[in-house]
Amino acid sequence: MVLRLSSSLQPSLSRKPQRIQALKHVVRYHDYLRFATPGGTGRIPLNNPNVIGVESIRGERGHLEDFYSFVSLSLDPEELRHSLKKAHNRDWDPSALPESLARQVLFVGVYDGHGGSTVSQFLRQELHGLFENVDKSQIPELKAWAQEIGGYFKRWRGGVLTPWIRPNSPEAKEPLDLEARATLAFFEVDRLLYHEKEAKECGATASVVLLQSLDNPPAPFFASRQLALTVAHVGDTRVILCTTDGQAAPLTENHHADARVEAARLRKMMGSSLFTDSFGETRWMGVLANTRSLGDLKFKAFGVTSEPQVNYMLLDGPACSHITLCSDGVSSVLSDPEIADLARGAPTPRAAAQRIVAFAEDMGSEDNATAIVVPLNGWGNIQGEDRTRELREYRRKQMEGNERQKDRWM
Repeated sequence: MVLRLSSSLQPSLSRKPQRIQALKHVVRYHDYLRFATPGGTGRIPLNNPNVIGVESIRGERGHLEDFYSFVSLSLDPEELRHSLKKAHNRDWDPSALPESLARQVLFVGVYDGHGGSTVSQFLRQELHGLFENVDKSQIPELKAWAQEIGGYFKRWRGGVLTPWIRPNSPEAKEPLDLEARATLAFFEVDRLLYHEKEAKECGATASVVLLQSLDNPPAPFFASRQLALTVAHVGDTRVILCTTDGQAAPLTENHHADARVEAARLRKMMGSSLFTDSFGETRWMGVLANTRSLGDLKFKAFGVTSEPQVNYMLLDGPACSHITLCSDGVSSVLSDPEIADLARGAPTPRAAAQRIVAFAEDMGSEDNATAIVVPLNGWGNIQGEDRTRELREYRRKQMEGNERQKDRWM
């Protein structure tokens, strides 16, 4: 699943601008997880369908624009300690652990392209490397670049990156936390692609999940009794946590023009440019459903930012069954509880992801559809009734006679 930089970029990026050509990561991420053993450490491959499950289909679209990635990152333990203290007031001592385990964080991302696949493919190949390698010394240059865009960004002050804009200030001596690292990595995508012609006309929404085991010694995410969860998100991809009592907890909200947070942000900075199309859907500038995205570079001056919304949680592993990440080809036709319930009783995470995508297709989704299922300590232990079973059966019956259903069921 780990895709290294350079020649594997698709033809749309084959003639790379100078800035992309110069992008060379110090690669520390892996396609496996380390775990402690009596004699040292062992490895678990992440591309095993029993470890993380993925299903992705093209649907009725001419091209696949959904992509994803999952790797284990190697991050500065001091930065992780700082993040835990800031987000949870939790004291964590990395010095008690082997360095390779103290640095390890699982990274899982889903990327939903629109208008083309240039940006979503770039995210698949590069976002995890950027996340691992961005440095606070880049922030002053990033702020200057953003102000050159003008419009919305002429009044942008840096958001969570503000403490590091002045390198000699006392605040700049603090390490980045995970929120600042995610924000810097997302902005770096736009900065790297800024002169790429295709990225002006297309973009991608994205949801990234970061999981850090707080067990001592650290256990794999699917066996950890306590996990630190960070979600960085732009657009309308979804992250849903399912608990062992069958509850579905949304960890993201759609960044649409009529959403409360987005409407307030844009009205404050840009005034009102909301229009309703012939289908009754609200569009920003009369064109865009999503007001936060990566790419869509010709709209950046009008407030379409790549600044992610970042949320933190501490998870009680045995009380949590799984996390699902999905593109809007799934979430546009299925509710969060339906997505969570469809994984009940699945023998593997891959089988759960297949069920989710198949049911979305049965419900008439014509878009690219992707589901990623990340099992947690309570995987396979969901208790209580399946609250959406009757609804799903009713909806399936309502779809009988649909031509696409006939094709699937014959």
